[in-house]
Amino acid sequence: MSARPVVAGVGISHPDRVLFPAAEATKLDLARYSAAVADWILPHVVGRPLTLVRCPAGVRAGSDPGCFFMKHSKVWAPPTLRRVRIREKTKIGEYLIADSVAALVGLAQMDVLEIHTWNARFPRIEQPDRIVIDLDPGDRVEWPAVVDAARLVRDMLGALRLEGFVKTTGGRGLHVVIPLIPRADWTECLAFARAFAETIVGRVPQLFTAQFAKRGREDKILVDYLRNNRTNTSIAAYSTRAKPEATVSVPIAWSDLSAATTPERFTIATVAQRLSRLRVDPWKAYWTTKQQIPRGALRALETL
Repeated sequence: MSARPVVAGVGISHPDRVLFPAAEATKLDLARYSAAVADWILPHVVGRPLTLVRCPAGVRAGSDPGCFFMKHSKVWAPPTLRRVRIREKTKIGEYLIADSVAALVGLAQMDVLEIHTWNARFPRIEQPDRIVIDLDPGDRVEWPAVVDAARLVRDMLGALRLEGFVKTTGGRGLHVVIPLIPRADWTECLAFARAFAETIVGRVPQLFTAQFAKRGREDKILVDYLRNNRTNTSIAAYSTRAKPEATVSVPIAWSDLSAATTPERFTIATVAQRLSRLRVDPWKAYWTTKQQIPRGALRALETL
């Protein structure tokens, strides 16, 4: 029996298993990608409880992709991953946290194709340090409209003297992420996100909706404010998605956001190379932005 290849100290079983068929990317490719982008992804995941998408046989074609969400950690996991216990409504939930390169590669060894994170870090779990405005386009919404929508979100945040940062989701949408000093609680953050969503829908009802049912919103962009509910998550920056093409969620500078910056260009095969060429982190200012939800923000939104 040949020895397992080792990446960041983690042995990779079934290294030749194809996880992303369209990209012809294997489990070993995913492990090596995780190690290659570790310096970029770790600041976004360290300390954050995770919800994971596992695909033990890779992404399959058809209506059943062969993947499932894993919220709690009552399964085997490499020892490089940290386990924490968090009180939920009716029980104590145990979650995994990835704090190191070896932990990220350990997730690949678990056949994890998507890493989703909370908006708060452990142990300060009751004070989120960000709000995520998720722009989820219907099937008939074209990419340029999503770009324009993100710019409108940025302008509205600017009117509240808040800075937002944009990233692709690895799908057809965009996230605008608002960093916060962790002081407000979940209720306050969710109330702000909901009011913001309702405001943008009120301004451009022909394009935006806050209704979650898929039927009837094919031509609209859902402003998904529920990403900001306690225990809810969003895809981590630089995580792959469980899609045959192995697309990746990528932070980008506002100046680089355009109709030509289509999300399918960011994949497991291209992102590490792109990062090696970058002179400056597109989100450099994110890490030094100190802001809070403004007092009277809900009232201010009514006047936008």
